[in-house]
Amino acid sequence: MTDLISDRFAMVLHEPGSTEQNRLVPTTTAPLHPGAGEVRVAMAACAVCRTDLQIVSGDLPAHRLPIVPGHQVVGVIDAVGSGVDASRMGEAVGVSWFAGSCGHCQWCLTGRQNLCEQAEFTGWYRDGGYATSMLARADCAFELPADYRPDLTGEQRAVALSPLLCGGVIGYRSLRIAEVGPQSAGLRLGLYGYGASATLVLQVAKFWGVEPYVVTRSEPEVQRALAAGATWAGTYDQALPVKLNSAITFAPSGDVVITALKALERGGTVAVNAIHLDRVPEFNYDDLWWERSIRSVANVTPADVREFLALVGPAGVQTIYEELPLAQANTALRRLSAGDVSGSLVLTT
Repeated sequence: MTDLISDRFAMVLHEPGSTEQNRLVPTTTAPLHPGAGEVRVAMAACAVCRTDLQIVSGDLPAHRLPIVPGHQVVGVIDAVGSGVDASRMGEAVGVSWFAGSCGHCQWCLTGRQNLCEQAEFTGWYRDGGYATSMLARADCAFELPADYRPDLTGEQRAVALSPLLCGGVIGYRSLRIAEVGPQSAGLRLGLYGYGASATLVLQVAKFWGVEPYVVTRSEPEVQRALAAGATWAGTYDQALPVKLNSAITFAPSGDVVITALKALERGGTVAVNAIHLDRVPEFNYDDLWWERSIRSVANVTPADVREFLALVGPAGVQTIYEELPLAQANTALRRLSAGDVSGSLVLTT
């Protein structure tokens, strides 16, 4: 079932490279039509992610070109393909990084679709949300929480929700990989880096009664972390006052992973929240001894998206963001590359 819609406007990547140049080309195309099992989503807001920057700059190898980046999308279903319940027309949904998997391998059958060898990802394998509309698998267009920020209007709520769909969801999975959850009250959690994802993780950790210790690059970030409720915050040249039970690293640096490992208590885990990482330096086995561990965080599952979205209302998770018009996507990527961002940049139509 489809309806009439105007032409689609998108910011399209043809050739990855330095974002000092405008890599995304403004493009107008005919309307999209969903195939079997798909929905069309009219984009209201799409938050910009560092992974988008890595795709556009070529740090991550292209899976398809041309491609429309963007995987933190909030919008409304305005057309459905065959096999999709027509009652979903008009539903407000979120589209995240996970775009689908085979559904029948050992990983899919055990709820670890993120490890499926045929998994696809929004804005990397299939066109994403830097556009006025996009197509998504119906089972990857997630219901939004009705209890989130009832003080906001529909458009404001869409903008506030969009940064949750990658930074929040991958942060939630990182907590799980680091063995942190609702049962972890009193646990000491290190957060290495204090960008958009870490700000959301800190709020969930506080909701669970976990003590967050933030290590970051600059004094302004230290002050923001303390204002948000960190038990302690400092820069990389400052010594932590305690050993950590768990840690999550957000910086794409192997040196930071080893710094976090050395800060762990016995039995602790470092979760590496990075899709791309430079070389991990050599370290002494004594740093890993006593059942310490380092685990990578590889993408997200549909369950991660649903569970995190169900949590953000009760936890009172707040996003920090700045809106930019969709046509300024190149500017947004340059600012992200330069570190000229506090919170998230969100593209809107």
